[in-house]
Amino acid sequence: MPLLEQVLENNPDTVKISLKNMPLRFHKYANPAARAALAAEKQGKFWEFHDELFAIAPDLDPEAITGIATKLGLDLEKFQQDMESDEIAEKVEKDLSDAQDAGVTGTPTIFVNGIKLKNRTLEAIQKLIDEELAKKD
Repeated sequence: MPLLEQVLENNPDTVKISLKNMPLRFHKYANPAARAALAAEKQGKFWEFHDELFAIAPDLDPEAITGIATKLGLDLEKFQQDMESDEIAEKVEKDLSDAQDAGVTGTPTIFVNGIKLKNRTLEAIQKLIDEELAKKD
């Protein structure tokens, strides 16, 4: 089971995952892929699209992106319109700006309650979650 799914399973009432896009500028299909995932979100398929993107990462291109949308049964016309919308482009740019402001230099980067995690093991994440929850008591 992927790491963040384990964190959610262990903390169903206290943890929320918030993903921010950080398409790396040197990868020519990263920005279209980020916009595509957000377009898929508008049809309730963000995580499925996200997972498919990472499964095909080495072979990412526009045809592969459209192939994922087709495979997931998305309304392709709406998907394309959303992917090209100003709203989604602005969301990706805002995520990039937020990442820069937070000092993020690579992906993936994990924060727990605003604290940048250095050790990305289940144990380290859980320890930090427990410490942050203890501060609330």
